[in-house]
Amino acid sequence: MIIVTTENIPNHKVTDVLGPVFGLTVRARGIGKDIMASLKGLVGGEISQYTEMLEDARKQAIDRMVKNAAAMGATGIIMMRFDSGEIGQNMSEIVAYGTAVMVEKE
Repeated sequence: MIIVTTENIPNHKVTDVLGPVFGLTVRARGIGKDIMASLKGLVGGEISQYTEMLEDARKQAIDRMVKNAAAMGATGIIMMRFDSGEIGQNMSEIVAYGTAVMVEKE
């Protein structure tokens, strides 16, 4: 599956647009990570526990989006984007979305 953030895929031609696809995940921070983040917040710097959590969430959102596109018969996803938000005080929502397309090499 070819995934791009652009409208076109170099050296490929879009032959059909199948529609929007997305992958969604919601992650909750644990109390341990919140404590470590609070301590790190006092001295500054990257909070690697949160970075790792959000990186894993983005990968899972992409995997789910690809699964959704494959179920539609797509061979590519164009205009891929991420969106995120908070649910409550300790949960993060990550969504990967784009347009499922059929492509062929030029």
